[in-house]
Amino acid sequence: MQTEKKPSFPEFSRLVIDALEAAQVQYMVGGSVALAAWAEPRTTIDIDLVINLPIEQVYVLSQQLIQREMLVPYDILLDLLLQEEGDLPVHAIHLSTGFKAELFLLRPGDTFRETALERRLLVTLGAPLGDVYVQSPEDLIIYKLRYFKLSGQTKHMRDIRSILVTMGQELDYAYIQRWLEHFNLHSAWHQAQGWMDTA
Repeated sequence: MQTEKKPSFPEFSRLVIDALEAAQVQYMVGGSVALAAWAEPRTTIDIDLVINLPIEQVYVLSQQLIQREMLVPYDILLDLLLQEEGDLPVHAIHLSTGFKAELFLLRPGDTFRETALERRLLVTLGAPLGDVYVQSPEDLIIYKLRYFKLSGQTKHMRDIRSILVTMGQELDYAYIQRWLEHFNLHSAWHQAQGWMDTA
């Protein structure tokens, strides 16, 4: 008896995006998957996304994910959407592979995510992902500086260095400076620039 072939991580990522597009939910890929659009990619088994989920699309999105082997019940999705505090993502775990999508919800008053969604860019990441909306390189840098400030994980510095080396003067440094001020990230930014001199 022939066993069904399990999807690879890029194929799983495409399933997540297909579900969002079928539910007509605005999305933006971040993290290591977005990094592949702007710099040297890093191996991962998780995909991070920001989504703008209208309440009337909650049930539709739940069903689209379930059809693709990701059990995200409608009531859990709705409860997270209605929470006024906190920033817990929706975890969509693929049942047959264990691959995970973390869906961060755009909330009222979150000006950074709102701005980042407006600045998202459509890029081609090759088969099987194809055309995908990803964070701009500037917004990805800000996200990674914030995560570094919270966790101290050096992988974020390596990723930022990779973006800076690849993109160089193509980056909008005035835009980056705006959010450095907003989130008080000057110390982390200074450390990131110091990483430019490391191997």
